[in-house]
Amino acid sequence: MEATLFTLPSSKFPPPASTAVSLKTHFHNPLLLHSTTTSHRKPNRVPLTIRSAISRTKKEETIETVKEQLQDCYLIAGIKYQGFTVQQFQQLRTTLPETTKLIVAKNTLVLKAIEGTPWEALKPCMKGMNAWMFVHSEEIPAAIKPYRTFQKEKKLEENDFSGAVFEGKYYPPEEFKALETMPTRAEVYANLLGSLKGPATSVVGTLQAPARNLIMTLKAYVKKLEEESGAEQ
Repeated sequence: MEATLFTLPSSKFPPPASTAVSLKTHFHNPLLLHSTTTSHRKPNRVPLTIRSAISRTKKEETIETVKEQLQDCYLIAGIKYQGFTVQQFQQLRTTLPETTKLIVAKNTLVLKAIEGTPWEALKPCMKGMNAWMFVHSEEIPAAIKPYRTFQKEKKLEENDFSGAVFEGKYYPPEEFKALETMPTRAEVYANLLGSLKGPATSVVGTLQAPARNLIMTLKAYVKKLEEESGAEQ
């Protein structure tokens, strides 16, 4: 039997162009096809309408959160937030009393939430980035002091209070001393009882005190009488 010898075409004589086209046409490489298709595939994108709806929902949730914090709130203070690290912010939250809540929210959303309320006086400090402190206690100095301590320890001189509202009045940073030195409830009781038990001149001195201190004293005394009356019933 004679053997037939098959030889490959010489590189000097490449196959006709028509043959090359035919091979490409009839012998597809599925892996190559998949790779080519994948490389040109456009990434999935969330439609603009859906993204807008999500953004709007988050804004509405933030506004509602702020409105909830306004209930039974005695003081709202802004803290300059720019430059804070996430770790510092988390540490700060752990130092605050349970009656004090700290929220980061855009000025525009906070302004929307306080619109038409006595807290609208907070407008002057709606600049830059702020963290918002909501104090749900009459003990104002006790709520402010932890941040002052934290600010000093972490050397956050630039992150001062941007302003606050207490009893409808706006307090700029330079007037925070009045809030930080405000008498506590126990001190108000002591001063009031001391005045009532002391000579008439003590009572006169109490009545001649600044109007704000007098109002706080009277409020505390009325509340004490109501609590005692309720306990007797």
